[in-house]
Amino acid sequence: MSDHLRFEDFMSDSDTAMWIGERDPRLRSTILSVWVLDRMPDQEDFEDMLAESVEAIPRLRQRVVRDAFEIAPPRWELDPNFDPSFHLRKLHLGGEGTLRGLLDLAEPIAMQAFDKDRPLWEFYLIDGLAGGRAGVIMKLHHAVSDGVGLVNMTRSMVEKERGAGKEKRQRRQLADLPKAVKKTEGDLVRDAIEHRIDAGRSRTRRLFSGTADLLSEFVSDPRKTFEKARDMVSSLGRVLEPIKEPMSPVMRERGMALSLNAFVIPLEDLKKAGKAGGGSINDVFVTAVTGGLRRYHEHFGKPVDELQMMMPINLRKDDDKGKQAGNQFAPARFVVPVGIVDARERLAAIQERVRAQRDEPAMPHVEDVFGVLNRLPAPLLDRFMEGMVTAIDFVTSNVPGPRRPTFTSGAKIEHMFPFGPPAGAAVNVTLFSYDGNCHVGLNADRAAVTDPELLLECMQKGFDEALSIAD
Repeated sequence: MSDHLRFEDFMSDSDTAMWIGERDPRLRSTILSVWVLDRMPDQEDFEDMLAESVEAIPRLRQRVVRDAFEIAPPRWELDPNFDPSFHLRKLHLGGEGTLRGLLDLAEPIAMQAFDKDRPLWEFYLIDGLAGGRAGVIMKLHHAVSDGVGLVNMTRSMVEKERGAGKEKRQRRQLADLPKAVKKTEGDLVRDAIEHRIDAGRSRTRRLFSGTADLLSEFVSDPRKTFEKARDMVSSLGRVLEPIKEPMSPVMRERGMALSLNAFVIPLEDLKKAGKAGGGSINDVFVTAVTGGLRRYHEHFGKPVDELQMMMPINLRKDDDKGKQAGNQFAPARFVVPVGIVDARERLAAIQERVRAQRDEPAMPHVEDVFGVLNRLPAPLLDRFMEGMVTAIDFVTSNVPGPRRPTFTSGAKIEHMFPFGPPAGAAVNVTLFSYDGNCHVGLNADRAAVTDPELLLECMQKGFDEALSIAD
């Protein structure tokens, strides 16, 4: 349940870098989830459900503020002007009420920046879908959470049986929300100094602990210690190395307009392909995406052997399966094979590259690295962030969701389509598993992907190709 989530008062250093990076509007970090419901939910209960979620999840009523001297990362504070009605909008879908129409409606919502003086989320309840169905568009800033944390945050918004949530809500009274107290500039500066001191102490403890371990290792095996230190330096260089330009000869431009596309594949088919090829679901997923991108480039007569991919490496510990709110991942950027036509061979090559990224010595230390980078002057940090992400060819993300069907205010959620932010890349391909299916969302930069419908077709064929490994 959401009440077991842990919320920090200050953004992490990596979240801060993502937040500051939005000075370039191409780097906006907006997460979108588009739901298709089998009917229109009970609207009064839907509002009660959101009110209950706001009560249970402090982040939903918090805004982002900074101290005047930017001593510490941005912090989360209760919005003194919080108005839940601002965050819930009701829309009607005209036309034939298709999924394509729903995604067309979602596109400008995905493009629009958040009002950063308010909590960073919006909900859209949409009627007019064919067959009496309804839609929900959930928009959230990535600084609020990663995909794993988001699944836990939204548990208060769904129910295991139709109408079960309404029955529970009718048996209890919602508590009055705590009054927000707007902090003075002096309060913000004092809190920022305290946070900076606490963060410094934590880093110092980690440094001394690491140094003690290093000295102990040096005494027992000096050569191995030097090799380990050398490997760490090399790893940091690889993790932070700027990328000058996209590897793709086709997807080179970057802009602010987005296109959304989606499709569904059976989860069991993905599992079978992984088992047959000796890989994980994520390995097959990336194999499918690269197959789709190979076909897209071949259509333009510009085949490619490799492309630059960014993939989040989950840093959550085994005992923290989404309990820590916020982002708990390191952005791995690496080159993956695209031109290998045989899907099984490409799967094996991708497995090797992904494994190498997970084993990078620098990955667990990315947060500390961002802590240093955030102290750079704004022009230098902006240039660094641009070099980190705007030349990425594509992003992949794989998020596990509920295994069984869920409901919201009496309506069954038939589909949950995920859309991660390109954030400087040409396209983000996100996979969300739900109720026996994998929902695949394509969020493409229209300046880079000039034919999004062709990309959708190529990506579907790429998945067919990857799933054939099980044959």
